[in-house]
Amino acid sequence: MPITEQQLLQILPNAGRQAGVFVPVLNAAMGKYGIVTKLRIAAFIAQVGHESGQLRYVREIWGPTAQQAGYEGRADLGNTVKGDGSKYRGRGLIQITGRANYAACGEALALDLINHPELLEQSQHASMSAAWFWSTKGLNTLADKGEFLKITRRINGGVNGLEDRQRLYAQAQKVLA
Repeated sequence: MPITEQQLLQILPNAGRQAGVFVPVLNAAMGKYGIVTKLRIAAFIAQVGHESGQLRYVREIWGPTAQQAGYEGRADLGNTVKGDGSKYRGRGLIQITGRANYAACGEALALDLINHPELLEQSQHASMSAAWFWSTKGLNTLADKGEFLKITRRINGGVNGLEDRQRLYAQAQKVLA
């Protein structure tokens, strides 16, 4: 069940012209990773919509904030080389963050993300990386059960932006009904 540009704009009205850019690549990515039922698509589009500011941002806005400065030297993210924190900042529609995650994503998508992390800023790779992340975290299963809060925790590590995510989810369910 592919999503249309009109449906995407009803869910993510701030996406504007980006909706047309992302519809074909989102549909390809969702198809590849089994995000093909109304429940899965609604949860995926809501999460991607929140994470990307409704498809407007495919690269984390860099301050660096205190949290972003904390990426530097974080072994759990694989940030072992000076400068890795900024170089491997969040990118894609679901923000892939850290050298280790870029390496795993790059291997899965056959992209050299270690030497070219900016590839995740291209719409097709931003979409595919989000669907890959979704799949690796087992989020289709949670979407099937309506476990939206658990999905949010697996993506965000907490409940940052939960109100917006839930609003987008409710809208997506309505539009896709």
